[in-house]
Amino acid sequence: MGFQTGLSGLNSAAKQLDVIGSNVANTNTVGFKQSQVQFADVYSGSLAGGGAKVAAAGQQFSQGNISTTSNVLDLAINGNGFFRMSNQGAISYTRNGQFHLDKGGVIVNSAGMQLTGYLADANGAIAPGAPAPLTLSSKENPPAATQKVGLLLNLDSRVAVHPALPAFNSADPTTYDYTTAVGVFDSLGNMHTLQTYFVKSATNTWDVHATSSDAPPTVTSVGQVTFDTNGNLSAPLPASFARTYTVGSGAANISFNLDLTGTLQYGSNFGVNKVAQDGYASGRLAGLNVGSDGKIVGRYTNGQTLTLGQVALANFGNPGGLAVQGGNQWTESSDSGPPLVGTANSGGLGVLQSSSVEDSNVDMTAELVSMITAQRFYQANAQTIKTQDQVLQTLLNLR
Repeated sequence: MGFQTGLSGLNSAAKQLDVIGSNVANTNTVGFKQSQVQFADVYSGSLAGGGAKVAAAGQQFSQGNISTTSNVLDLAINGNGFFRMSNQGAISYTRNGQFHLDKGGVIVNSAGMQLTGYLADANGAIAPGAPAPLTLSSKENPPAATQKVGLLLNLDSRVAVHPALPAFNSADPTTYDYTTAVGVFDSLGNMHTLQTYFVKSATNTWDVHATSSDAPPTVTSVGQVTFDTNGNLSAPLPASFARTYTVGSGAANISFNLDLTGTLQYGSNFGVNKVAQDGYASGRLAGLNVGSDGKIVGRYTNGQTLTLGQVALANFGNPGGLAVQGGNQWTESSDSGPPLVGTANSGGLGVLQSSSVEDSNVDMTAELVSMITAQRFYQANAQTIKTQDQVLQTLLNLR
């Protein structure tokens, strides 16, 4: 009889409404992927008829819209791929990129699952190997001793040569023509002042001296620089000279290059156009940046940056075959195939956007239309049962 046929339709419509309801309920769930009911017929070889059944509720992994947030560790995948999560070693995958740091410096989601990726060594180089939970070190960025000092000057060519000047004395301004200062750092991050002095000793030739901020200051004769008739540097300083600081800081001696490349001798006032040096003090972590390739870069209070790790992404030959675990998590299955793990913007994986999240890909308008259709589907199947009941009642009333 046709009761079973109508009943199969009712069951199918009810399951479709369940799926639509889940889609609608998760409209605001970050990284949620809508499901779509797939029907199949129930074939019967007898005259009793067949029916319908729900073959699957397939998830649709289309791209969701991307919204901006104020959390730099909120990450959105624009393209293919999943974040790889670890829950005490159990691996799952998600498109929900709402992350934060726990008290141990590990990047986790709201459920405490750990985001995995590739760790960096002390120099910021990404270490190859299996992905591991991303832990960001809170250690201070170590200091670096100055190795190069660069000065870009103009030494006034109109200054007269002073061959009869007394011996250079940093405390006597009459023994030199110009001076400029730059801070340099020792191996412990202590800053010292390097004061350089320039004395015109011959036509187009200048003697260069230097002193430190040590007490008492140590005077170093650096050498000479020579300019051609066009005011360009023709004979620069020696490649390097050593400075020794004895301030009792316990740091190693500083040895660095003093580079005057680009310094000119024009008939205009003395000027310092650029001062640069490559040393710095220690610094604490002040903030983070996450690049489109998933590299996490720390910004430190000493102005330095250092790569701390890189987010790993995974993709599957058949994402629709992933096993749904709830909580925006999927796990691999025999239908999905093994994960293909790599980094963002490589191997067909999407790019990452920091301070962003991927919205649910549910189209509310389409879901409401589908809900109306499913309701009509349910009513129509209920009507077939009602009609079949009326036909049966008519047969029973025959005398």
